Amino acid sequence: MPTALTPPCDESIGKPAGSAPCVHETGTLVATILASSLAFVEGSIVNIALPSILTDLEAGSSEAQWIINAYLLPVGALVLLGGALGDHYGRKRIFQFGLLLFGLGSLACALAPDASTLLMARVVQGVGAALLAPNSLAIIAAAFTGAARGRAIGIWAAAGAFAGAGAPVLGGWIVDVADWRWAFMIVVPGAVAAMAVGQWAISESRETSDAAAPLDWTGSMLVTLALTLIVWALVRAPDTGIADPLVTVPFVLGLASLAAFLIIEKRLGNGAMMPLGLFGTWDFSAISVLTLFLYGALGGLLVLLPYTLITGYQFTAVETGLAMLPMPLILGVLSPVLGGLAGRLGVRVVLSVGPLLVATGFFWLSFVPVDGFAYWKDMFPPLVLMAVGMAASVAPLTTAVMDAVPDAFSGVASGVNNALARSAGLIATALIGPVLAASDQGLASLVDGFAVAMMVAALFAAAGGGVVALFVRSEAVAAD
Repeated sequence: MPTALTPPCDESIGKPAGSAPCVHETGTLVATILASSLAFVEGSIVNIALPSILTDLEAGSSEAQWIINAYLLPVGALVLLGGALGDHYGRKRIFQFGLLLFGLGSLACALAPDASTLLMARVVQGVGAALLAPNSLAIIAAAFTGAARGRAIGIWAAAGAFAGAGAPVLGGWIVDVADWRWAFMIVVPGAVAAMAVGQWAISESRETSDAAAPLDWTGSMLVTLALTLIVWALVRAPDTGIADPLVTVPFVLGLASLAAFLIIEKRLGNGAMMPLGLFGTWDFSAISVLTLFLYGALGGLLVLLPYTLITGYQFTAVETGLAMLPMPLILGVLSPVLGGLAGRLGVRVVLSVGPLLVATGFFWLSFVPVDGFAYWKDMFPPLVLMAVGMAASVAPLTTAVMDAVPDAFSGVASGVNNALARSAGLIATALIGPVLAASDQGLASLVDGFAVAMMVAALFAAAGGGVVALFVRSEAVAAD
């Protein structure tokens, strides 16, 4: 008797040699979209919930930075390793394990009795996200072929954009009507559902030993140690001064670990998690600098903006979520449209002008007033300008990364660029401690700190565009 649902895959049933693996396509899409959306949404929700968390747990500005960075650090450091583990040991297996860690970490965050427990739980969340995020897209690529693959990836990307638009508003509503703990608890049922659907629908896939990404354990440990020590020093420095041994020693050891990481990566060559040969061209190096500068500036904004609106201007969490809504909406709508400009104008032109628009928006935000603040006059226009600039930059940047290296390294280059973007947000969050601490001195001090941070972000975004203008050859890195 026919049914409306395709039965679950039974790998024990024999299949003709060379046939496609058994897969439930709808279930695969549901599981991967739900999982990756949860990992993406959690960051936005926590940014909105941060002031409430700090008040309830009686935490200070340094704890605020670590609440964000305890999640970003493992994601930035381990995302390349997460993809490689899926290639070697099975994408479904690593994806499901990542979901399990993410769900357990979220539950532990919701139940955390103090800031220290919350930080440890956030690390578990971050490790889970680093495992599930790269494998979600790899699972889709393995499960679909031809035009169906393009449609599936398009649906996956559209769902991510929709989740990004709704996350701030959802997070604000949760914090206002319930409690910050529900900002973590709400993702637990979604993680359980994604695991259940994924176990039923996703077929296992992995690369052959020759094609699999390298398992660079030494490199992963060194870069994680380097980022941890450097971020520790940057977070602590504003409170104790740079002469404090607990600042200088970790910072020097972090730099030494980073140097050791680069030495190991050079020695491993193409077997490294971050092959340094990728940076042998001006094009890839310049685009990597743009990624660091642009996403670093954006990462700082996504923490400071809701914090300033809630703590300084007394916005409710829902109002703050709505205030942030224009950026993801404009990005989702305009990215496919403006992305095509690179094919007509050249990547160098677009990746110079786009960051300049972002820089202008940051510069505008630096003039937000202490008295007489009006969102529609003082904040909405620069946010729109920044969103247009980012929409013009994101798709060409991704294309340029892959076009700047040989086809065999396009996947690795994309992964490295993604890791650089996440690490940039991590470093930016480590540097904004003085602005968060300024709220203790009142609105004027907070707004002054916010203005300085926006000015620095404007300089970084403009510098990133300038590097592209100087060093990227548009004829060498151009859309087809």
